[in-house]
Amino acid sequence: MGMSDTYTLVFAYRDAPALAPEDEDVVVVHRTDRLGPGGHALYADETGIVLAEISDQDEVRMVASGGHQDLKASVRARPA
Repeated sequence: MGMSDTYTLVFAYRDAPALAPEDEDVVVVHRTDRLGPGGHALYADETGIVLAEISDQDEVRMVASGGHQDLKASVRARPA
């Protein structure tokens, strides 16, 4: 574990059946120069819509970038 400049976020949805690995929802995020609400590095996708705070233990907290976002999905981070 440790900090990476790039992570692949893998999303799992509580209301969806188990997905095969090839059907996983994944988003690549890159470290920004900002910190999230917990004081850890903030990562964003290329659009800036997907924001995630990732700790030095690779724990992920999704951060809303705008209104009406559903942040209930379970997310894990893999260093890319």
